[in-house]
Amino acid sequence: MSHAAMLSRESFVELGARARARVLLDPGTFRELAGPFDGLTSPWLARQGVVPQADDGVIVAKGTIGGYPAVVLAIEGAFQGGSLGEVGGAKIAGALELAAQDNRQGTPTRAVILFETGGVRLQEANLGLAAIADIHAAIVDLRRYQPVIGVIAGQVGCFGGMSIAAGLCSALVVTREARLGLNGPAVIEQEAGIAEYDSRDRPLIWSLTGGEQRIATGFADRYVEDDGAAIRATVAELVALPPAAPRSAQYALYLERLARYDPARQADAAAVRALFAGDQP
Repeated sequence: MSHAAMLSRESFVELGARARARVLLDPGTFRELAGPFDGLTSPWLARQGVVPQADDGVIVAKGTIGGYPAVVLAIEGAFQGGSLGEVGGAKIAGALELAAQDNRQGTPTRAVILFETGGVRLQEANLGLAAIADIHAAIVDLRRYQPVIGVIAGQVGCFGGMSIAAGLCSALVVTREARLGLNGPAVIEQEAGIAEYDSRDRPLIWSLTGGEQRIATGFADRYVEDDGAAIRATVAELVALPPAAPRSAQYALYLERLARYDPARQADAAAVRALFAGDQP
């Protein structure tokens, strides 16, 4: 990449959730729904000494992408680590449900979810879990009609129940800075010990759950530089494609591959790649 190109790049990772949604939508079409002035704050955080945020850390924006009707759902990783509770989860699930309803009524609305989340918000545990389950169901419903595109850029990554949501998307876009895993490094270390997974070992973490590894093992579909224009172009390409067989429909293949793995062996990047490439005996 030339020096001029490097200087012209706009980091997508460094943007907040609202700015990321604006980058993806066609110029002049951004319209925020259930925004901060609607006062949809969590009723539970203040009771536990946490200052709530007026949009509960979730941006819902309608507009067009490449001329197609679209809704962008962006999670703000800077608020509570992007964790989802009752209100933020309901905003995402409700928007996806309305997009599916649009399709049934003749408006071919696509959806893009920008994941920056550690999963359920601990302060709202069961309510957050129920909301994430609603998100899963809504993705499965909508993807029958139009693509549901997931983007994991960084810096938080995508973990917990929302990693399942990422796996349910029609296509998943990642950057080198992205991370995707069911459990976060600190949780694994806490439960299995530092010998199993050192949450401070950044090279190890990215080698197993980073964007490059997730592409190599087939858990993501597009690998893009941290550049707003490049991510916008990739998303615009994907929302124009007809719905394809989702990755989640290949569960038998993944179960067969996992059955080959010996959990007594310490996993490393090469072994995981061989496993999901079908090369490991």
